[in-house]
Amino acid sequence: MMMNTLTNSNQATMPTIIGVAESTHYLVGAVDSLNNFIGLNQSRDVAVMGSLVEAKNYLRDNNIFNAALEYQTAYDEMCGTSSSSGRCSQMIKF
Repeated sequence: MMMNTLTNSNQATMPTIIGVAESTHYLVGAVDSLNNFIGLNQSRDVAVMGSLVEAKNYLRDNNIFNAALEYQTAYDEMCGTSSSSGRCSQMIKF
C-alpha cells in the first residue's frame, strides 16, 4: 500500500485525523517519525474541526487526499498503550 507523506526538513510525516471518544471535535495534523502529533508541515498548530467532513476538507485544501484516521479513548491516555498496538486506526482516501 502506498502512503502519502509530507516532508519538511528531511523528516517524513503522515497526515492524520484523530477522533476523540466522547468529544465533538477532530484533531487534524501529522505524525512525525518520532510518533509526535504535530501541525501540518510542522509550521502551524494542530487544527481542530467540528466534523470528519470538515477535517477531510481541510486536508484537501492542503492538497492531501489520504490520511490515517485514528480513534482514541480516555482509556488510551489513562492507561497508555504502545505506539503500535491498542489504537483503532485505518488509512482513508478522500
